[in-house]
Amino acid sequence: MDIDLNADLGEGGDSDEALLDLVSSANIACGWHAGGANAMRDCVRMAVQKGVAIGAHPSFHDPDNFGRKEMDLPADDIYAGILYQLGALSAIAQAEGGRVAHLKPHGALYNQAARDPAIAEAVVSAVHDFDPSLAVFGLANSSFIDMARHAGLVAIEEGFADRGYRADGSLVPRSDPGALIHSEDEMLAHVLSMVRDRRVRAVTGEWVPLNVRTLCLHGDGPHALAFARRLRSALEAQGVDVHAASTLRT
Repeated sequence: MDIDLNADLGEGGDSDEALLDLVSSANIACGWHAGGANAMRDCVRMAVQKGVAIGAHPSFHDPDNFGRKEMDLPADDIYAGILYQLGALSAIAQAEGGRVAHLKPHGALYNQAARDPAIAEAVVSAVHDFDPSLAVFGLANSSFIDMARHAGLVAIEEGFADRGYRADGSLVPRSDPGALIHSEDEMLAHVLSMVRDRRVRAVTGEWVPLNVRTLCLHGDGPHALAFARRLRSALEAQGVDVHAASTLRT
């Protein structure tokens, strides 16, 4: 068994460097919900030094809400915004001797792309037009994954180590009970079900089939570092190899 372990970084947390010793892919905030040029450069530099795959983590231009407020924007605006953020991170990565290997939308953009074909198409088109060799990370079982594959992109289905699921495979909204997993033991059981059994238990009790190939830990969460250490150790104990998504067996 193998899996990619990713974290969202450059968002103002103080665990970025320590997390980069534990994950295989880093989703680096591109300044529109958090971070900025210096934070992006710091994360890229550390990722290059540690051999961690670099990913762009673009969002709606909404720092006041950390990119978590849903927006109704024209597809052209979303397309241009993705290119803008991708270009900025790509330039920094090139200057630091690395390259962007994947893109994962952030927050509301991620969730809306998972269910709204127009938003999904805008994101997919921007990635394809920028560099069709880039992989995209998206919610497992979502139409975003299907659209990316139809466009010829490598689409990596993502699961969340610290988030609750609904019976339809979507994430529980952060405002609802069960949205966040705070217990390490609960998190491990949750993750091992996804990795070993290709399924996750919804907050309402149903088992939901998921073909998860990358697991996310939120780098800004209060338990991110402790969860990452425990999770990496547990995966290794179970004989699960951790590799960047671009090297995983499909």
